[in-house]
Amino acid sequence: MSRLARSDRAPISNTPLRSQRTPAKPPRPLNDRPSRWRLLFRRQRHLLRPLAWTLMALVLLGSAAALVRTLQPASSLASLRERVTAGTSLVVRDIVIEGRLLTPEGMLRAALGVSKGDKLLGFSLEAARARIERLTWVQHATVERRLPGTIVVQITERRPFAVWQTGSRFVLIDRSGQIVADQDPVKDAAAFTVLPLVVGPGAPGYAAALLDQLAARPELRARVVAAIRVGERRWNLRLSNGADVLLPEGAEAPAMTRLMELHTAQALLDRPLQSLDLRLPDRLVVRPLPEPPLPLPPNPRRPT
Repeated sequence: MSRLARSDRAPISNTPLRSQRTPAKPPRPLNDRPSRWRLLFRRQRHLLRPLAWTLMALVLLGSAAALVRTLQPASSLASLRERVTAGTSLVVRDIVIEGRLLTPEGMLRAALGVSKGDKLLGFSLEAARARIERLTWVQHATVERRLPGTIVVQITERRPFAVWQTGSRFVLIDRSGQIVADQDPVKDAAAFTVLPLVVGPGAPGYAAALLDQLAARPELRARVVAAIRVGERRWNLRLSNGADVLLPEGAEAPAMTRLMELHTAQALLDRPLQSLDLRLPDRLVVRPLPEPPLPLPPNPRRPT
């Protein structure tokens, strides 16, 4: 019985039942393949996000440009400046002028073109500076705004550097050769006495270079009473003893150095001379003073 019963049992198998298997997908029909555009879309899908951001940025830029075109820039900026000025009370409360000695204050303020109570942002700094520098006494100027309501004007005035004799007229000039205006012979008498004298047409424009060379040679400078421009191309030095030193064109410094060397060796400047010609680099031409005429002998026929 035991054997029969054992033989009647069905053999145990590891193969799952057909009903428990996952059903296989049916094969895709041949005509259901994705199109070429769909395949391209799948392959370039990673570029969609940057493209979207780019399109969005272009739309925003276009909108901003259209908005700007509808506005009037000049009137908008002007109204904005008006609102800022009115909202923060940016008006001129004080005007500070520095460096003024000779320039008339009224003339300087008129050239500035701004008064207390005016709008601080309502004028051009560059235009104000240009107007101030056109004043005769002013050599250089700066104009600044300092919040909350101060304008600072700094000027550098022309300083007398030498006296220029043109014909019978004597005028003060600055270092650049410009005539110093509004000269007062009484007030500026000391300047006319102390400053060096330059003479002749064209002398002011070249005076600074020559006078600087003389200042470097104090012993020679002490003997010079005037620098005379000859032919608007070279200089003669008039010494205190009446002699003239003829300097070469464009080579004044070497000639003056040679002159002082000769003076140190031979006391040349102390001699009674009419002129010393240094125009040739390899020689010195000296012209002595003419001897005084001999006294006439007494006339024997003259009655006593």
